[in-house]
Amino acid sequence: MLSIVNTMVLTGVEARAVQVEVDIQNGLPAFEIVGLASAAIKEARERTRSAIKNSGYEFPNRKIIVNLAPADLKKEGSHFDLAVAVGILIAAGQLNCGLPPTFFLAGELSLNGAVKAVPGILPMALELQSSFPGACLVLPAGNNLEAAMVHEVTSYRIAHLKELCAFVNDDRPLRPVSMEDYDENRAHLEPPDFAEVKGQAHAKRALQIAAAGLHNVLMIGPPGGGKTMLAGRLPSIMPDMSRQEILETTRIYSVANLLDSNHPLIITRPFRTPHKNASAASVIGGGRIPRPGEISLAQNGVLFLDELPEFSRDLLESLRQPLEDRVVTIARAQSTVTYPADFSLIASMNPCPCGNFGSEQECRCTPLQIHKYLSKISGPLLDRLDLHVEVPRIKYVELTEVRNSESSRDMRVRVDQAREVQHHRLAGYPFCFNSRMNTRATRRYCALDRESQQMLKHAFDRFGMSARSYERVVKVARTIADLEREENIMVEHVAEAIQFRSLDRKYWHSP
Repeated sequence: MLSIVNTMVLTGVEARAVQVEVDIQNGLPAFEIVGLASAAIKEARERTRSAIKNSGYEFPNRKIIVNLAPADLKKEGSHFDLAVAVGILIAAGQLNCGLPPTFFLAGELSLNGAVKAVPGILPMALELQSSFPGACLVLPAGNNLEAAMVHEVTSYRIAHLKELCAFVNDDRPLRPVSMEDYDENRAHLEPPDFAEVKGQAHAKRALQIAAAGLHNVLMIGPPGGGKTMLAGRLPSIMPDMSRQEILETTRIYSVANLLDSNHPLIITRPFRTPHKNASAASVIGGGRIPRPGEISLAQNGVLFLDELPEFSRDLLESLRQPLEDRVVTIARAQSTVTYPADFSLIASMNPCPCGNFGSEQECRCTPLQIHKYLSKISGPLLDRLDLHVEVPRIKYVELTEVRNSESSRDMRVRVDQAREVQHHRLAGYPFCFNSRMNTRATRRYCALDRESQQMLKHAFDRFGMSARSYERVVKVARTIADLEREENIMVEHVAEAIQFRSLDRKYWHSP
């Protein structure tokens, strides 16, 4: 007898429908799984055998062939267990009838028949919502809250294989997923505040511009100046995530199996800080089974690279394409996976190995050591960092000042207003931030008056700017004008934007 059960397979952060076809024939006992199945799926033979027996059913002592269609699509993951087990029971006649064609199953089986949670449930639910209206998703109880976020899909949770068999045989109702146990107002730790940062008004201004226009920032200065402290407070002035951003980010964490089963929503902007010894695959994404890297886990948030020159040169150069395209494509022999990578890059570094070059303290490095250290950051990568900010050491007077500086709440008000202006202006485009504008939008919305053009021309010639640098300066000037609630870009906005592009000439082009 032949049975067909629906499930899904993950390809990056996307999901595709897969049919599990089970055929049981007379002949020598055998259990074959075909259709480009991974090792984890082939191991399902033993898991399903034990799960079926320990659930009170008889495992057929005949020839069993399981086909995963389409056969030319690579299948990965242990979530095929549930569909394979149910398909075998239906084909063996131990279940009265088949499942409705609108039902999709996903879950890993333990040897006693319990259904374990699996990664990627949210992408599956989102795919059913868009491509299979009216479909139902049967999933492990551990993924209950993750599926409940997609209200348009009817989802049911099961804790044991016997529950699904009872539904098929006796028409016993399944338990629908529910968000009742999810506390959206759960207590959060107070986020770090810019009011705690003493001095560094220039760096705070740069980070406010970065938050408003989603620009990339390079902070350079001696150790102890507060670069890490400043970067860690950037999410506190970024707006709350929209529902679409929450689903986009949570979907990536679901695929990476990094969600908390009790609180599966990623409702705060990610702040990812990979170690300087991290491999390119862990940051960009990759592996035998392509997984999202840190740049994808930072989706709609911040990627902070502390001590930028200490990262490998290959890793740093690999960032160039994602910073331009906002996606990263990982190619393997049997599949190509694309992950989103739309984040704000904040990088910090010392100006030399000892950290004192260009400061009041004596630098112990030779010119060759300084040149070798700074040369780890290539010109093309510097061009992609919109704002270059010098972060000097804090003076004693600033450190002991009793009066608090401007709080994150006050800074965020201006960021929210600037972003609202951008969203309204760029409503007809596929982007909504100044830093993401294409050439046509830049030419239209970043027009400069004659005085601003003269100033920018002088800076372009003096600093040897590239075409990309020129465009970045103009976009930053547009963001500064939005923060000042000015409709047109003024000469003072261009002057401030140029100021944030001059430090690379001070350090990289110094004698």
